[in-house]
Amino acid sequence: MTNVPLEQPNITDQIYDVIANIAPFDTLEQEHINDTLAWIKSGEPIFRIQKPAVPNKHLVSSAVIFDEKVSKILLVYHKNYMKWLPAGGHLEPEECPKTAIARECMEELSIEAHFWREDPVFLTSTFTSGPLTHHWDVSLWYVLKGDHRVVYDYDPREFQNIQWFGFDEIPYDTADLHMQRFVDKLKGML
Repeated sequence: MTNVPLEQPNITDQIYDVIANIAPFDTLEQEHINDTLAWIKSGEPIFRIQKPAVPNKHLVSSAVIFDEKVSKILLVYHKNYMKWLPAGGHLEPEECPKTAIARECMEELSIEAHFWREDPVFLTSTFTSGPLTHHWDVSLWYVLKGDHRVVYDYDPREFQNIQWFGFDEIPYDTADLHMQRFVDKLKGML
């Protein structure tokens, strides 16, 4: 009997499975998950292949750095979008979302990614509008371990500032549209 190696699922199938296993926080997240799964199954491109936004809808990995001991998260003030956001960025073609998190953490904050949970805890689909682009970002939100006492180096070309916020200190009016829902979901996981 010959041992035939099992074929590994392609990256698109792997991403589909990761998203299908996200437990939705509310009906909006369930809608975003359902829409994303249908989009992936449609065969449309899911990775950005050209900056700033080709195709017009693509995957993003977001890294919420979390100090669980004091319930604080690290947010970055993005120069292009002029909002407080998690660190992270667009997936490269055929890139695993966790690999994208590791790459983006090193590029943007000069840190290694230490996952609080191995899989994303939240998914959003957002129309993103900035000075140079208008497109859809489908974001997988990962939570990473952090320490609010550490001074993190950040990329000043991309971020104006970075700051730790307690859950009740986050400037929600100038943060990601889904930040309050994310924080509420995170609180429920503690």
